[in-house]
Parts: sequence; structure tokens; C-alpha cells
Amino acid sequence: MPGALPEGESVPRDGSLPAAATRAVGARGFGVYVHVPFCASRCGYCDFNTYTAAELGGGASRESYADTVLAELALAGRVFGDTPPRRVDTVFVGGGTPTLLPADDLARILAGIDRTWGLAADAEVTTEANPESVTPESLKTLRAAGYTRISLGMQSAAPGVLAILDRKHSAGRATTAALEARDAGFDHVNLDLIYGTPGERAEDFAASLEQVVAAGVDHVSAYALIVEDGTRLAARMRRGELPYPSDDVAADRYLAAEAALDAAGFSWYEVSNWTRSAAARCRHNLLYWTGADWWGLGPGAHSHVGGVRWWNVKHPTTYAERLAAGGSPGLAREVLTPDEAHMEDVMLRLRLASGLPLDVLDDAGRAGAERALAGGLLAAPEYAAGRAVLTLRGRLLADAVVRDLLP
Repeated sequence: MPGALPEGESVPRDGSLPAAATRAVGARGFGVYVHVPFCASRCGYCDFNTYTAAELGGGASRESYADTVLAELALAGRVFGDTPPRRVDTVFVGGGTPTLLPADDLARILAGIDRTWGLAADAEVTTEANPESVTPESLKTLRAAGYTRISLGMQSAAPGVLAILDRKHSAGRATTAALEARDAGFDHVNLDLIYGTPGERAEDFAASLEQVVAAGVDHVSAYALIVEDGTRLAARMRRGELPYPSDDVAADRYLAAEAALDAAGFSWYEVSNWTRSAAARCRHNLLYWTGADWWGLGPGAHSHVGGVRWWNVKHPTTYAERLAAGGSPGLAREVLTPDEAHMEDVMLRLRLASGLPLDVLDDAGRAGAERALAGGLLAAPEYAAGRAVLTLRGRLLADAVVRDLLP
């Protein structure tokens, strides 16, 4: 949950939602996000809602965190009351570094979700992890508890790039952790890459891609470095210690990722994500991208149910205090207007390989789609079949295409 939280209307103390929002909860899928805000150290590029022990002081405790999350889960169960989702399709534990919590605590949180709403028989259950924060034993405990998928923050195979990003793991640890996760029985393993870091050479990124493929993972995410205000990396760039990222270099890296992953049997299913098979796609993220419902547990977590979106207070201490007092940790919420919902639908679904149905566009949007088609940014066969699907060049210019479809 990067950046400042938006403003909105207040959340009722009991967290209650409008009846219209809960009437069909989960009709398009229901997921649970769990935010774990703890990190052993702060990466220079990160502006997520995370805290090191020094930053927290004595105000919040990892030891009590699972119980605090379970308290919010109990409140969520009361909010839905007699209209709960029919099942939980996906769970995603993110951060921060979720695996800084004991594996048994992550297991307790998952068991609480199952007790509250019931996990689907084929539920996808993901945890993020830093490579140095897992062991073969902890991975086996997580797998036995019901976690089916793990996403490891590799970022790069180049020691110099890892140093600029303030990553603490060694260059080879991420791929070793991926192999350990496979040995522990995880159904799906993802490695995350960041490209375009100052000082990264083309051969550095090529080596990262080679290591990812050699690790045998079935999902790869690759994101261009974004320099966020307020981060240590941004400060270093302002001082002139490091150059700002280059858009041209980022485009070259993206094309290199597409070529290497395609040659290795991966296919893109979202602009920044590739898999070896349809079964390996991250169903939780697809739930976000297709406008389904989810409840976000934890400080700063966002939720969306029936067109109502809300977000929790950011600091772990305030979050825990609100729950201890019997109230909702929700800071504010908003009800999406039809125009806002349409805008988000276009923005998110256009990023998917499945594309966007042309019939959701108004006349101005269709005119924009025609221009994108003529410019080689949308695929002609899919367009003829009634869908706007980005070409490879269109993926490089996805934001510009979105703007043209939303005049």
C-alpha cells in the first residue's frame, strides 16, 4: 500500500457496510488480503506501509500481530453477518515481509480465515517472502498449513544492483529459496524482478532472467523501477549520487524479458506478469484486476466490497488500539461512482492478455480504440472479434492507450 491514503467519508465504528454492498458479496469472486507491515530493514526504493523494529520502537509487536489480525477478522465476520461470501477463493499475505512472522502465526491467520468464511476446496493461498526470511523447515510448515503459492522478492541476480536497492540477500539466495519452496511442495512459485535500476547493465538483467528460468519457477513478475518521493533512493538521485531511470532503458529491458521468457515457454497474462501455464496465473491479482470483492486485513490495507472501497489506519499501533477498543480500524471509505468504476475497469482489464470487450466503451472510447488499432497498439484479430488486446508495442505504451480509451 504505497503512498499517502486518499481522503474519503468516515467508516462507522462497527465497520458496517451499506446493505446494497453486501447483498451479492463474492458473486464475482472473494479474496482476503493480509498485510504484514514488518521488515528487517528498509529497502531504498520502497515506500510501502512497512516498519523496521527501530521505526516502530515499542509501539507494536510481531508477537501479538497474529492475534490483532484475527481480531479484525472477527469484526469482518460480524459485518457480513447473515450475508457472508459463499467461500474464500484466494488469500494473499503481503507486506512488508510476511515471513518475518513465525510460520505458525501465518498458519493461525489462515485457519482463522477458514473458520470465518470457509476456504474453497481449490483456494489459492499466497505468501510473499524475502529470500533470506525462509528456510526449508519454515516452507514445509507453511505448505502443511495450506499455503499453495509463494512469491519471492528476487529483484536482481547482480550484486551491485542489489546493493543499490538495499536488498540484503545474496545474489543466488532467491533461486535457492525457489527450489526449496518446490521441494516443500508449493504448487506455484513466483520470482519478482525489478529492472531499470541505475547501474544495471543489459547483461545484468539477462543474467537475472537466466537464473529465473533455471530455477524452474512457473510465474515471473518484472516491474520497472519507480522512484517514489520520500524514499532513500529518491534522495540519492536528487543529490546527484545516482542517475534517474531511463524510459528507453526500461523499454529495452521489458523487450528482453518478453523475448527470454517467451523462449523459455512463458506467456504474458498481464503486462508485468508471465506464467508457464494458465494454472500458474495469480488468481488473487486477477480478482483485483477484474473487479471482484476482497477484505484487506492489517494496517493500511484496502478493501473492496460491492462498489465500496475503504482503507485502514496506517500505523500498526493505532490499528491495534482501535481493535482493542472494539472498533473498526477503518480510516475512511468511498463509494465508487459508475464513471469511476468504468475508468478502473478499463485501466485494469486492458492490462490483461484477455483484454477488454469493446462494447464497454462509449463512442469516444471506440474512436480511441480505432486510433490505437491503426497505430499497431491493439491486436487486429482480437479487435475483429470484439476485444481490445494490447500488442507487444501496446504493452510498452499501455498507459497512453488507456488515456485514449478514456477521453
